[in-house]
Amino acid sequence: MTSISDMSNLLPNLQPELVDIPTIEKLAPAGDMSHPPRILLLYGSLRERSFSRFLTYEAARILEHFGAEVRIYDPMELPMVGSVPETHPKVAELRELCLWSEGQVWCSPERHGAVTAVMKNQIDWIPLEMGAIRPSQGRTLAVMQVCGGSQSFNVVNTLRLLGRWMRMFTIPNQSSVPMAYKEFDEDGRMRPSAYYDRVVDVMEELVKFTLLTRGRTAYLTDRYSERNERARKAIDRQLQKI
Repeated sequence: MTSISDMSNLLPNLQPELVDIPTIEKLAPAGDMSHPPRILLLYGSLRERSFSRFLTYEAARILEHFGAEVRIYDPMELPMVGSVPETHPKVAELRELCLWSEGQVWCSPERHGAVTAVMKNQIDWIPLEMGAIRPSQGRTLAVMQVCGGSQSFNVVNTLRLLGRWMRMFTIPNQSSVPMAYKEFDEDGRMRPSAYYDRVVDVMEELVKFTLLTRGRTAYLTDRYSERNERARKAIDRQLQKI
């Protein structure tokens, strides 16, 4: 029987010089760790009495209590994706906030069993790549939804899928608030309940995971396949010069 130590001989497709063997030492944080965790919050409704906005602001207050620096993007007047140049001020603002952030919170109402167009439009304006920069990669993500009726998880499930597509670290916990119109007072503040406690849980977990990954995202998102691709392109460039 072949031992584990001999397994490298059975991997002829592997480029040994491009393989990184993870160690605990390589996970040491790099960069400035002195600033508060930077969290961007997005919500998915433009209504005057928007429960997703109320929940987002409630989450922001909790995050600030946990020591985070928060910024909330206002989706009002953000054009539909593709309808204006990427230099549009609302698009530029969203992308700058995304680059600023270390973690994010996405909160959307459920509409026809899915996220709203307002929510999806914001995510669609965030590119996977901006030159050599990936605005969302390596950020932590917490997902929440508000429901007009009984509790559902369609939106948070969709947001998780989108977060994975955007190469983000979505935390395990999540919040879904049923019959949201009962959970907020006239001033838009969330009433005490198990649903409020869950929001506290989610924000606490987000801050923990953001601190855990901060200074380590470059290493955590450094992939063998991409190192291999860069090496092939470098060889191709050299061959073109011959």
